[in-house]
Amino acid sequence: MLLGGIRYLLPVIKAAHEQGYYVITADYLPDNIAHKYSDEYVNVSIVDKEAVLRVAREKEIDGIMSFGVDPGVVSASYVQEEMGLPSFGPHESVVILQNKDKFRNFLAENGFNVPWALGFDSVEAADASKDKFTYPLIVKPTDSAGSKGCTRVDCESDLYDALEYAMRFSISGHIIVEEFIDKKGCSSDTDSYAQDGKLKFVSFSSQRFDMDAVNPYTPAAYSWPSTYTEGEEEYLASEIQRLIDLLGLRTAVFNIETRIGTNGKPYIMELTPRGGGNRLCEMLRYATGVDLITAIVRAVVGDEPELIEQKPYDGYWAEIILHADNDGKFVKLEIDDKLSESIVEVDLWVKAGDVVKGFEGANDAIGTLVLKFADAISMEDVLREQKEWLKVIVE
Repeated sequence: MLLGGIRYLLPVIKAAHEQGYYVITADYLPDNIAHKYSDEYVNVSIVDKEAVLRVAREKEIDGIMSFGVDPGVVSASYVQEEMGLPSFGPHESVVILQNKDKFRNFLAENGFNVPWALGFDSVEAADASKDKFTYPLIVKPTDSAGSKGCTRVDCESDLYDALEYAMRFSISGHIIVEEFIDKKGCSSDTDSYAQDGKLKFVSFSSQRFDMDAVNPYTPAAYSWPSTYTEGEEEYLASEIQRLIDLLGLRTAVFNIETRIGTNGKPYIMELTPRGGGNRLCEMLRYATGVDLITAIVRAVVGDEPELIEQKPYDGYWAEIILHADNDGKFVKLEIDDKLSESIVEVDLWVKAGDVVKGFEGANDAIGTLVLKFADAISMEDVLREQKEWLKVIVE
């Protein structure tokens, strides 16, 4: 059973079908695209763990996960534990990972580098504690994904609006206010894989943003390798393994966000037992040949996955998240011909006349563009000049 129905589930469904598995997709939106490709759809709220458990028992499923769909991770873990299915790890550990407030506290209690952070269950409570804050800070929901509801705040006068904005995107009515860690180079948001509690494949990316977007903290592009040094990657990999050990995590694709602060400290910002959105596992398959999707599909139903091992990048890879600068009707996508040799894939999800939204969250993406380069300099030049050769025309 796959919780959710978004586009990023399509390669997961394909991989499952290639293994001969029957796929059930579940959420409360029957028109979601993934349901057209699964073998069966059930209408249930994926954040209602008891309802998901009832359906899972009725369908006598062999495995469950919430790939690329953050709100379903806790429910998937709950069903795994209640039904004795192959699991990511203890349910209580998954709950910690899925709550930004609990996760920050866990990191601090166990000696990880961590920004200061305070959680609140109301805008008023957060505003009443503003004397405790230092700036810059970032305000976000404790339980949302895709950068929805996130705002950097540089002064107290902008705080209240940011608190209200974050609360609008919180499923549980909880928000977190935390130190904004100015980063050295690019932050990283990419996927890794652990089997039986041991990291088998770890990756770091260069996560990039469109500062002209409606929400400039929604990832707008990625590239591999990262801007980290070898020593920084080794330190973070060891800290990720330490975190997996402490939480008793088992087998999963983990979406992991990290950054190196300008203070020189490496930070684990997020770690969650699901494949990331934005086709990150697919990009890693392009770049390394490692198929994390098939591995986790087999693992969650109890079948032995093929051997997953660390492999180097074959060249320099980039993914651009296609998006509109403003609301309107999509007209066309313009890509300069000079990029033709670098383009591996154009995946456009809209057609002329479709209504599109300005880029406020990951769900506002309208497609992806995959590129490959022979060297880092060429890649950086192209990404830096993106506005010149790539245009999303909206009227």
